[in-house]
Amino acid sequence: MNKVEPIRDTEKIEEMKKILKQKNYRDYLLFVIGINTGFRISDILNLKVRDVKDKRHIKIKEKKTGKVKKALINNKLKEDIADYIYFRNEEEYLFKSREREKITRSRAYQIIKEAARSVGLSGIGTHSLRKSFGYHHYQRNKDIALLQNLFNHSSPSVTLDYIGINQDIMDQSVEDFYL
Repeated sequence: MNKVEPIRDTEKIEEMKKILKQKNYRDYLLFVIGINTGFRISDILNLKVRDVKDKRHIKIKEKKTGKVKKALINNKLKEDIADYIYFRNEEEYLFKSREREKITRSRAYQIIKEAARSVGLSGIGTHSLRKSFGYHHYQRNKDIALLQNLFNHSSPSVTLDYIGINQDIMDQSVEDFYL
């Protein structure tokens, strides 16, 4: 499996949001929930309308770890969700498919990869959503301990490596270094 990267450029994120929103609001919502919660795609795809309708937090039991996690639904995300679920049944999966109850991981990957490619990005997949959340959360808050806790990582260095900061820090440290 290839290692994917976070989407570091906020302009590219906005471009992807615009493309996804124009194409299919479901795909747009998949993207914005991913980049704003840091949840894994397997957990996002299992969400039902009842999990987000009139809620302050999205609460999940992580498929990978079995741990319960919560993510705040801020006002902007609440608006995006409300626009999408207005006429939906509470028992429906949030990300329905025409052929089955919900879209598959591979379909989610195709959606994200195609949107990324259309804005000139490569090395992007569904896990990039989680990594993008982490990258931008770190850039804004500079609190690696909090992010480590959010991601349930064993050490700060694991989290920094996961979001691609270690290499940035190393490169920056030698950028102007010359003996």
